[in-house]
Amino acid sequence: MAITANYETVMVISMKQGEEGIQALIEKFKALIEKHATLQSVDEWGKRKLAYLINKESEGYYVLMNFESEASFPAELDRIYKITDGIMRSLIIRKDDDAEVVAKEEKVEEAKEETPVEAAAEEAAE
Repeated sequence: MAITANYETVMVISMKQGEEGIQALIEKFKALIEKHATLQSVDEWGKRKLAYLINKESEGYYVLMNFESEASFPAELDRIYKITDGIMRSLIIRKDDDAEVVAKEEKVEEAKEETPVEAAAEEAAE
C-alpha cells in the first residue's frame, strides 16, 4: 500500500487559448489527475488580472484543484504543466493535514520540555 498525501495545484491558463481551449485544458488536467490520483475539488477562479506581464499578457484564467496522490505524481504533473502550451504558470503544494500539524506541534513542545541538559541540571541540583 502506497502512502498518499493531500496536494493543491493552481494553474494560470493563457487567455489566448479562447473559451473552448481553456475548458479543454481544464478537462485534460482533471482527467490526468483522476487517472493518477483522487480528485477532491475543482475551483475555477476565472479570468484575473496578473500582477505582472507574462509572455506579454496581462490576464490569465486561474484554476485551483485539490487532490490526493502518491508522492511521485506531483513531479509528473509539474513536468506536464511545463510542456503544455497555454499554461503560463503553475504551482503544486503539499498540504499538511490538521492532525499531522497538531502531532508535530505536540512533539516539539515535548522536546522543549524534556531537554537532556535540563534533566541533568535538575538531577545535579538534588
